[in-house]
Amino acid sequence: MMDALSVVTQLRDLASEPQNREAIVQDQGCLPGLVLFLDHQDPQVLFATLQTMRYLAEWPLNITTMKNELGMMVSLVTLMERSGLSDDINVLSREVYGILSAPPRPEKERRRNKPQFFLNSSKGKNKSVTLHIQGLDSTAQRGVCEEALLKVKGVISFTFQMASRRCTVRIRSDLPTESLASAIAATKVLSAQQVVRNEVGEEVLLPLSVCGGNVREENVSIPDYLPEDESPESETDRAVSRTAAKDNTTGSWLGSAATFLTRSFYW
Repeated sequence: MMDALSVVTQLRDLASEPQNREAIVQDQGCLPGLVLFLDHQDPQVLFATLQTMRYLAEWPLNITTMKNELGMMVSLVTLMERSGLSDDINVLSREVYGILSAPPRPEKERRRNKPQFFLNSSKGKNKSVTLHIQGLDSTAQRGVCEEALLKVKGVISFTFQMASRRCTVRIRSDLPTESLASAIAATKVLSAQQVVRNEVGEEVLLPLSVCGGNVREENVSIPDYLPEDESPESETDRAVSRTAAKDNTTGSWLGSAATFLTRSFYW
């Protein structure tokens, strides 16, 4: 049975794959539903909605449609002014609003600057960490990992590469990487190591302490996150996306989601 959180979570997962972003925005029910979710009282629904919008805004052709969607900009402003929300929601809502309200970039500049969601787009305030997660073998285990990461204050967004048991997590720069490992280890069924590159560019797995959130990394000579262009998942993501693009389930699921949104909000 569908509910708000399950719908927006699956939309977020679909939007994480570039080939799906245009279809989601063009769908007559999904974008209006996402706008309505911006008024939801559940922080998890709000956070997943903003993550979805952030992904969708990475496709330049979507920006005008999203900006002009009835209630989009007003709802984002209202959300930014809403009290009692977490810092993560505040940061992400401002990011989405900033992207949609920015002047259109020239076509040449758009081609030159590849959109990169999981980079330090806030000038050092955020960073991305790539984790190899032992035990990430099924959708159920992925759900367990999602719940664990959502409990960590300072986690902004994350995306999974199930084939390689990887998770790329976008976090505040002042959050120790060990906090992620501790949260994942607390599940009792999963464990995490950080994916880094050594001095000769080879991929290595860095063990992380799970003693507590205040533990700092001892290996200061090893980079604490990988830029997207150097991430070992880059080739895997493209391969997965090409396969997923052939899957007809995306369109049928979007139809089901749109039906849910229509029945929930329109009369």
